[in-house]
Amino acid sequence: MMEVNIHEAKTHLSRLIERALAGEEVIIAKSGNPVVRLVRIEYAKPELGSAAGQFTLKKGWDAPLTDGEIAGLFER
Repeated sequence: MMEVNIHEAKTHLSRLIERALAGEEVIIAKSGNPVVRLVRIEYAKPELGSAAGQFTLKKGWDAPLTDGEIAGLFER
């Protein structure tokens, strides 16, 4: 963990972001009191097939549309 004051954070923001992306936690302090934590955002990897069985599609959902049906989608 690294702690910096606001002035240092403003001056070296790009460097601090790189450290956070590398997995380090960066604390930004104001008047010596920690106020912000800079950390990498962890995204969950979606699992292939994770929505299986949660919805159904009507038969023919992938049938081609006629020109009239397509035009109707753009009319108000």
